Amino acid sequence: MTDRSLRILSYLVICYMLLAFGWWTILLHNKNRDAFLARTEILKLTLIARQQVTREGEFLHTQDYLQLESAYKRQEWMIIGEACVFIVSLLIGVSLINRGYGREIQAARQSRNFLLSVTHELKSPIAGIRLAFETLQRRKVSAQQAETLVSNAISDTDRLNDLVSDLLLSARLESSFQLSRTSFSFPSLLSECTALLRRKFPEATIREHFADHLPDISADMTALRSVIMNLLENAVKYSPAPASIDVNLRLADGHYHLQVADEGLGIPPGETRNIFRKFYRLGNEDVRKTRGTGLGLYIVDQMVRAHEGQISVGSNSPKGSVFEVILPLPS
Repeated sequence: MTDRSLRILSYLVICYMLLAFGWWTILLHNKNRDAFLARTEILKLTLIARQQVTREGEFLHTQDYLQLESAYKRQEWMIIGEACVFIVSLLIGVSLINRGYGREIQAARQSRNFLLSVTHELKSPIAGIRLAFETLQRRKVSAQQAETLVSNAISDTDRLNDLVSDLLLSARLESSFQLSRTSFSFPSLLSECTALLRRKFPEATIREHFADHLPDISADMTALRSVIMNLLENAVKYSPAPASIDVNLRLADGHYHLQVADEGLGIPPGETRNIFRKFYRLGNEDVRKTRGTGLGLYIVDQMVRAHEGQISVGSNSPKGSVFEVILPLPS
């Protein structure tokens, strides 16, 4: 049975339960009313036989009738209260079940997408490395061609190493990761990362905007380098070539503010929270054509949180995205 069929069946069962309970409530109300009318009639006849009342108005004001009416109203409110509690409890239960079910479906979908992405990310560099070795083994190539093949193989090896490192790091973030803080220059680390990105993507344009003399930051250098590189590489990957990126670093209110702005595809407003979840990738087909596993922004978010910082994303003008990381300075 498919997921849709199960959901339809569950909705039918819930509707049946609501209708059945509603019908039971109506029957119980009618029975309670009939019992009240019967007791009222018996009480009236009894009082008339005892000659305690002679008119209808007198009967309605007797102590016995008022007690009987009060008990009837209490039972009515009890029936209504139990019906409301049951309906509210059922609706809350259905809501929680649907929410859990939706999360399970989403987690399964993300895991499936992650496996597909990882499979592609593994097969592509492995195939490139194998092709380079087979070419060197079977053909006589010039020194320049051999250097190109070896360079491509090293690049694919680095890509595999980055993937494995991200997988190991994401696993550590959930269990045993601990920061190793040191004091260093944030602008120097940022310049080092942008220089590395320029070598990796020579066609990209990266503009840096920050002062030279800024106070040192106390942070885990490896973790912060991972944050910067992930943001920069994402800005290049999801921008049309040649990519144009602006990197801003400033001080405000005792915090470092790092902004990475691109002119790429942008992020829909409803997805700004989801992109930091593990294995999550946007459903946009243009995004899925790019390489990725859905771990980069998850790692960035966890690293920033570990440093007691914040990360947010907004829209760039006229197009693209702006990621902002806020990190505290040493007190």
